[in-house]
Amino acid sequence: MIRRSALRVLVSALVIAVLLAPALAGATNKRTSEFRVIRQLRHTTWHWQNVMGVSRTPASHSARKVSSAKYRGWVLRLWQTRATHVRRLVGSVSHKSQWLCIHRGEAAWNAHTGNGYYGGLQMDLSFQRSYGRYLLRLKGTADHWSPSEQMWVAERAYKSGRGFYPWPNTARACGLI
Repeated sequence: MIRRSALRVLVSALVIAVLLAPALAGATNKRTSEFRVIRQLRHTTWHWQNVMGVSRTPASHSARKVSSAKYRGWVLRLWQTRATHVRRLVGSVSHKSQWLCIHRGEAAWNAHTGNGYYGGLQMDLSFQRSYGRYLLRLKGTADHWSPSEQMWVAERAYKSGRGFYPWPNTARACGLI
């Protein structure tokens, strides 16, 4: 008698589990998707913060630990806001028109001419190590960097006190020195 009732309970539990499995799998997939998006937004934010030379936004990674969908949604919106803010900053490099003028007198953004200078602003390895170490390690020489990344590295050099002097001829032609 006990065996039959235990068997009925077990079969009922299995039926319920089979019926609920798709719903639970969907919730797990949605949760995994949210984690993936949060991780990507955090990575993008931190990448550009490194390029611009500003402090990284701290993260507690608590969305993984908390099971609340409402909290995960809040964390997702938070990182979306942070990533949007950083993307706006990326496009507003302080001396953008000056860097574009220098670029016009230097080379293509993906230039590697074999003369020891790389990218659209023709940066040598010493310059890249000094002001773009993160990108040099991540992507290689400046000819592999995006135009925005190259301009931000140049901006970091400018703000450090170098001004436009690393590009004496083109900066003079642009009226910058």
